Amino acid sequence: MHSLPLFHRLTDTKVILLAEGEAGEAKRRLLERAGAVLVGEDDKAARLAFVALEAPEALVKQLKVRGLLVNVTDRPELCDFTVPSLLDRGPVLIAVGTGGVSAGLAKALRMRLEALLPASLGQLAERLGAARAMLRTRWPDAGERRRALDAALAAGGRLDPLRAESANAVAGWLESAEAGSGGVVEFVLASDDPDDLTLRQARWLGAADLIAYEPGVTFAVLNRARADAIRQELRNGVSLARSAGLTVIIRRG
Repeated sequence: MHSLPLFHRLTDTKVILLAEGEAGEAKRRLLERAGAVLVGEDDKAARLAFVALEAPEALVKQLKVRGLLVNVTDRPELCDFTVPSLLDRGPVLIAVGTGGVSAGLAKALRMRLEALLPASLGQLAERLGAARAMLRTRWPDAGERRRALDAALAAGGRLDPLRAESANAVAGWLESAEAGSGGVVEFVLASDDPDDLTLRQARWLGAADLIAYEPGVTFAVLNRARADAIRQELRNGVSLARSAGLTVIIRRG
């Protein structure tokens, strides 16, 4: 990854905005929408700065010397961070970024996603959040709880996030849902390219608690798994770790 995506809370936070023209107004609207308090360049409490000026080099250098993180419109080489194209289904936020390489591409992808995701997606998130205590009571084990959610939120599941009616199905799902299945599944890679994974293989990787893989399986494939899944390379004489959840074994073709 060229950047680590982060969601930074700006409510009542001082942010320097030095801008002019339409680009500057766009940044102003975005920051005010996020709850930031806009200040001038001399404010010592600010830690972030947004610059949208014709010749920003000298000013950007001064701000960075003071320890501020700076975003410069249309100048990715001067940026400490970039601003993605945002899809807002509050509280769900989806950010599409290209590291400043192509804002047009990021916008096009975001618009495609806009057409796919129902307006009720935020309501689904809020109802799942409100049901946290009930989820913990129903499935005290974190692994079982996660597998139950994975099954419900999968394509065609009872809480499929691409279906508008899923937001109204949370209560009924909680009354009758079972924990997702564990066990062991095994597959052989068609190639080292993660884009050659089948949909089923990709779902297994996304749900697995333990990934066991033969030597030579690429990081590009392993990175399709959950970040917190246990990873273990398969070697002669080494016993496979045990998992109460789903174990996925990956072999090379």
